[in-house]
Amino acid sequence: MSFTSLPTKIQSLLFLVFLIIYLVTLMGNSLIILVTLADPMLHSPMYFFLRNLSFLEISFNLVIVPKMLRTLLAQDTTISFLGCATQMYFFFFFGVAECFLLATMAYDRYVAICSPLHYPVLMNQRTCTKLAAASWFPGFPVATVQTTWLFSFPFCTTNKVNHFFCDSPPVLRLVCADTALFEIYAIVGTILVVMIPCLLILSSYTRIAAAILKIPSAKGKHKAFSTCSSHLLVVSLFYVSSSLTYFRPKSNNSPESKKLLSLSYTIVTPMLNPIIYSLRNNEVKNALSRTFHRALGLKNHNP
Repeated sequence: MSFTSLPTKIQSLLFLVFLIIYLVTLMGNSLIILVTLADPMLHSPMYFFLRNLSFLEISFNLVIVPKMLRTLLAQDTTISFLGCATQMYFFFFFGVAECFLLATMAYDRYVAICSPLHYPVLMNQRTCTKLAAASWFPGFPVATVQTTWLFSFPFCTTNKVNHFFCDSPPVLRLVCADTALFEIYAIVGTILVVMIPCLLILSSYTRIAAAILKIPSAKGKHKAFSTCSSHLLVVSLFYVSSSLTYFRPKSNNSPESKKLLSLSYTIVTPMLNPIIYSLRNNEVKNALSRTFHRALGLKNHNP
């Protein structure tokens, strides 16, 4: 695993930084889940999907960060064959699920803004549950096929994964067999997994933008845009960082630069998501305030 070539002081500093980010991620996303469950004002489809996203971000972090922290703290750079396969499986599963969940959240915003009168009927609890399940499901076949296929190859004597977690490209470099067919599948699969949700998101926001432009008042436009600005920012962070990681030309894609880019969407983005939704969403801010007031036994002055 990675980071072992760095000086001990730098590794200690990285451990502290990643530990703080990890704890902020766990606490921030857990707080989003608890607040959206506890506050009746947030019992709506938008926050149902936000809870799913927060749970996904916590799970995504648990797959990667604990092992990385152990590597930095105890200099334990080893990972078992089964451990590597398991980490890769859940990395693919949660990564694919996030792509489709972000698309589902965009569709929810589209229905809310473009068909507000029909929104409660179209996005009822049963529909939301089905959409959430449909977002999580694609991760199973993608993770199962790609992980099983990759780990069925014979590996060379060199078993050093030049990365901080078991991602497909660095593990693939250790294979001693013809991997051309697998690489074609991996490229096509990645493009489909990224592009299908991306196109759905673009389609939703194109219609949302058209609907917002038709609103006569500036206040109405601002209110409509504010309901989806947090999601749009989260989508941008996720897709920009992951696209730069997997779709850059190989000539410009050194292992070290890929590690830095991987850090952004595996560690930093999950930390930023609850912060973005807390700071840019008045409903979440008010709900947090009400929850803290109730916990402290104080009178709540927020609407």
